Amino acid sequence: MQLKASTLPAGVSGEIRPDGAGGFVIKVNRHDSSRRQRFTIAHEIAHYLLHRDQIGMGISDDALYRSSLSDAREAEANRLAADLLMPANAVQVEVDNARQLQVEDIVAFVADKFEVSEAAMKIRLGLS
Repeated sequence: MQLKASTLPAGVSGEIRPDGAGGFVIKVNRHDSSRRQRFTIAHEIAHYLLHRDQIGMGISDDALYRSSLSDAREAEANRLAADLLMPANAVQVEVDNARQLQVEDIVAFVADKFEVSEAAMKIRLGLS
């Protein structure tokens, strides 16, 4: 599998496609923030792990991680991406730490710890 930072069409965060040599290539939008790119890469890897037989000619995910796959499959990819980047036990440790420190914005605090967007952390915490 290859990973490439690319200029993708407006509103597209990432895609996974066959590379023509029996493997796959993941492209991530080079114009997105590094935190968003990390989640996008994990999301596309999740498609590979969970939906490899359904990739066909490729899957492009928009900024809301929607594609031609069903909403259920996109939700599966989001959950696995969240699990890969933000393991539940480790997140709970940081949430507890934030509470102990009386942090006002727990989502932002924990997102910083895991170098992910606040939107991704909300997905991990089940707030989105």
